Amino acid sequence: MKRTARMWVRAMATTVVVFGFGFGVTGLRPALLADEGMWLFNDLPTDHLQTKHGFTPTPAWAEHLMKASVRFNSGGSASFISSTGLVLTNHHVGADTLYKISTPEHNYYRDGFCAPTYADEIKAPDLELNQLMSIEDVTSRVKAAVTATMSPGEAAVARRAVMAEIEKESQDSTGFRSDVVTLYGGGRYHLYRYKKYTDVRLVWAPEADIAFFGGDADNFEYPRYDLDACIFRVYEDDRPAQIEHFLKWSERGLQDGELVFVSGNPGRTSRLATVAALKYQRDVRLPYLLNFIRRREILLQQFSQRSPENERRAHDDLFGVQNSRKVRTGMLQGLQDPQFMAAKEAAEQKLLDTIAQDPQLRGHAQAWETIARLQQRQAELIPQGISLNTTLFQVAQTLVRMAIEDQKPSAQRLREYRDSARESLLQQLFSPAPVYKDLEQVILGDLLAFLAEQRGGDDPLLQQILAGKSPRARAAELVQGTRLDDVQFRRDLAANGGTLLESCDDPLIQLAQLIDPESRRLREEQDAIEEEERQAYAQIAEAVFATQGTSTYPDATFTLRLAFGVVKGYEQDGQPIPPWTTLGGVFDYEQLHAATPPWKLPASWHRHRDRLDPETQFNFVCTADIIGGNSGSPVVNRELELVGVIFDGNIQSLPSDYRYDDRQDRAVSVSAQAIREALQKIYGADRIVAELDQ
Repeated sequence: MKRTARMWVRAMATTVVVFGFGFGVTGLRPALLADEGMWLFNDLPTDHLQTKHGFTPTPAWAEHLMKASVRFNSGGSASFISSTGLVLTNHHVGADTLYKISTPEHNYYRDGFCAPTYADEIKAPDLELNQLMSIEDVTSRVKAAVTATMSPGEAAVARRAVMAEIEKESQDSTGFRSDVVTLYGGGRYHLYRYKKYTDVRLVWAPEADIAFFGGDADNFEYPRYDLDACIFRVYEDDRPAQIEHFLKWSERGLQDGELVFVSGNPGRTSRLATVAALKYQRDVRLPYLLNFIRRREILLQQFSQRSPENERRAHDDLFGVQNSRKVRTGMLQGLQDPQFMAAKEAAEQKLLDTIAQDPQLRGHAQAWETIARLQQRQAELIPQGISLNTTLFQVAQTLVRMAIEDQKPSAQRLREYRDSARESLLQQLFSPAPVYKDLEQVILGDLLAFLAEQRGGDDPLLQQILAGKSPRARAAELVQGTRLDDVQFRRDLAANGGTLLESCDDPLIQLAQLIDPESRRLREEQDAIEEEERQAYAQIAEAVFATQGTSTYPDATFTLRLAFGVVKGYEQDGQPIPPWTTLGGVFDYEQLHAATPPWKLPASWHRHRDRLDPETQFNFVCTADIIGGNSGSPVVNRELELVGVIFDGNIQSLPSDYRYDDRQDRAVSVSAQAIREALQKIYGADRIVAELDQ
């Protein structure tokens, strides 16, 4: 599984359904025996590490790893690997940029790239990288903004306002991107400060045939033979950035049973959700999403088959759809396991029985009832949702909403339009990345047809949207008539705000204006649901903290976490699976499949085969606890030396959104040794290798 958080379907999902909010603990967590957990860097499980592994990370150790780690705004993780700004991540994390800088003449995703000089490094059009610099607990200030007399809607507005104030104050005083992160479903609030890099350039990427060797057929499988890696560089003032905290490369191979650490940004988990919330996921949300995903997959496959250029344009979207289908299918299968749900129900009842014995906590039991009630409200919102998540419509919606939100004080705006988020918002809005109108038109036509199915053909708003035309005809009119693919036109509209928008005859702008009142109504209702859930989960968090203490980890939030485990194989269908593969093994694996795509190596690998050390470790597995968003996460040893890069999970780990099981769940990495061997002996990247460790 490609462990990215840039699931395109999330943009669709968040317009129609509210995500679960983390710390809905269903039972007392036992003392950790397995290496479970996505731990906060300001609350590491030092006692567990010392007891089980004989290792205690020092504050300096944790700070160095934290500041050597990087987050990709496109969804993924990475690390600094030199003092000159080199950043290592996955090929599939970099794929968004590889597609945006490619042309029909130069397909960097398919053919790879290696810059011979600094001047040849290619600038990404809209990539933002974040380096976490500090974490501050702001729980008391956020909670103080909400009073018991407020309605859920009023509480949501008040909470949003104080979070925006905290972020703006932090940004003004430090210059860092500042985000208030909700943890434990509202039990805690932490302020994350990031140094932001927006001048990011591609340095090296291998061919797609080796980065995704085995293709969709081998996705989630193991053993694997993928060089899923690529290298970028961050610049400041048009020069390579000078980086203090970076990871040096290990000079030795991994040992079976060796302790390793993963520092990355897991996207979202729902492990601690209540049983009612899990049943909503199982019976409503995931089936709905899978229906939508399968529909999009067929659409993109048909578009791709029309020509090689169509295939190039749609390839990244299709990959994301296929990956999302597999991920969510595995998630649903996990929730459909009666034994899993029975264990969850038993654990939840145990916690309820415990708090029923405590007069001070007894009233918290109503939180579970609240969450159960809210699941029905969420289900009712699904068919009302309006999801037109094409690139050009999202541009139109951003311009329309920005003009409205900018009339308000920053603290009263929707969160994505607050002052502290403005620079990142504008970078995306004015991205020079190419937009392919033929692909936009096909996707928008299908989204309009899906909207008609959900809301019904007689829905008054739908009739206004279609303007008397079929979904496909209306999409053609909208996409062919818009000028929003012209970046300067976007800039002009943004600069003139509401004045120019009022008289703008661009059809997508007019569509966004038509839809905005209903979209805001749905969002306000979702915000109210979210606030009720947050308050309920905060009560549950208080009960858990009171009964078991605070030494547990919150659900993932696409913020930096530390996971750890050991290099270890596993057993599948009665057969032992080794902990690693080798470079020599990839040639045998190719022949096993008669060298037919997607098991056909690039010509460069055959040309330089004799130069490679066939015993070099290639891919390996460990028991570290990961999820989507961890793609590109560095894997380090006790000495903070880079030993690998996370790129996948095995098929047994698919339900890991909801649970962790170290018997078979494995995180899959490409070894640092294999990357370095390939750079030197296949790609002739001596310039890059010379910068490593310096």
